[in-house]
Amino acid sequence: MTDTTESDIARPQTFNRNELQELVRSQLEAMLEQNNFPGAKALLVPVQPADIAEAIEGLPETMQAMAFRLLSKAEAIEVYENLDSSVQQALIEEFKRQELQDIVEQMSPDDRARLFDELPAKVVRRLIEQLSPQERRATALLLGYGSGTAGRAMTPEYISLKENWTVERALTQIRAMANASETVYYLYVTNAARRLTGILSLRMLVIGRPDQTIGELMTREVISVQTDTDQEEVARLIQRYDFLAVPVVDTEERLVGIITVDDVIDILEEEATKDIYALGGVQSGGDNYFQTNLLAVARKRVVWLSVLLVTNTVTAAIISSQEAVLQQVVVLAAFIPLLIGTGGNVGAQSSTVVIRGLNTAELKLRNALQVIRREAIAGAFLGFMLGVVVTVWAYFLQGNLAVAVIVGSSLVAISILASSAGAALPFLFQTIGFDPALMSAPFITTVVDVLGVLIYLNLAKYILGI
Repeated sequence: MTDTTESDIARPQTFNRNELQELVRSQLEAMLEQNNFPGAKALLVPVQPADIAEAIEGLPETMQAMAFRLLSKAEAIEVYENLDSSVQQALIEEFKRQELQDIVEQMSPDDRARLFDELPAKVVRRLIEQLSPQERRATALLLGYGSGTAGRAMTPEYISLKENWTVERALTQIRAMANASETVYYLYVTNAARRLTGILSLRMLVIGRPDQTIGELMTREVISVQTDTDQEEVARLIQRYDFLAVPVVDTEERLVGIITVDDVIDILEEEATKDIYALGGVQSGGDNYFQTNLLAVARKRVVWLSVLLVTNTVTAAIISSQEAVLQQVVVLAAFIPLLIGTGGNVGAQSSTVVIRGLNTAELKLRNALQVIRREAIAGAFLGFMLGVVVTVWAYFLQGNLAVAVIVGSSLVAISILASSAGAALPFLFQTIGFDPALMSAPFITTVVDVLGVLIYLNLAKYILGI
């Protein structure tokens, strides 16, 4: 047994983020089980609100409200904004009316609107009635815009200045409004009609002379978005220009809000999740998939599975129509799953890179022919390399050179077809207004299955002279 030295005791333990969160959660649960509320409260003091939220989400449902009530009012609001919507709803049922009113009143308008999107309409009406007139107007403003738009994602909490103000007066205004604003790093200049006329960074303001006017320091060429701009386009804009925030204006160019970079991170995560679900043929509908009723999950997944079922029926019909070929050379049937499976994988790879390029605006419709040609050449290379391997393997298995050549040659043709279709279909669906991620997968499977089998069996008829 080794002795523990004083230096070992003094040496601090280091944890990665996941280990730290699990440690906090387990200790918090143990203290709550023992009714050690002072210890649990002290445990949460140095922990960040986002990590507290995750710890609460990991607790048994009976303890979540208990842990939440240990937080100070200011911290409780920030933690509540970071909780998953299902936990937010569960806590609402546990709160007393006054507790609930205090939390919802102090939430930032964009987070409040996001919460209301998840709640039943009856609960939302009751909560809106309890808000102060100012917060009620701010929330109604956001809820009035369509889901997934800049207007719905923005916050109306920003700092606006006037051109004729001096730096000194502007700094006084910032001090007065800093706590109520989402960010103070960007300052927006508006005229008497609230139209956006310029933008000013906090840095430029600080280095300006006290008697300089805002009009002398501000930038008049402002990049802004409309309230109906898609939130994904806003995210790309902030990413492109490295903004911390972007102003949102209405049809009359009046400043109505801003979207900050922390909101953009949430948007990007939401859009990426939707695209991944779509690629798998799963329609999430914006809900948390793992918290959705199993019957609803089945309904969402059955759509494209039905399409694929019909596709397989068509493929089966084509195979049946070539029954004469298969009766004479039965071994050909053994390689059909290999060929269409490989073709489907090649097509999925091409569609994935093209869909991702379209989503990030790296690819444009004008590049379609160039991208399709590139993917077709890549498919030819892949087909040739895989075809050589499959030809050797088929000959080793069956000892029939003709069948081996048929399988290898078919794989080359199917790979070219699959990679071309995988690149072309996303462009086609985007052109006609459909979601490329949702539509491409089943159609690529259809093309590869049907045409792949036709190519394979007709090539066999030609080479074998049947």
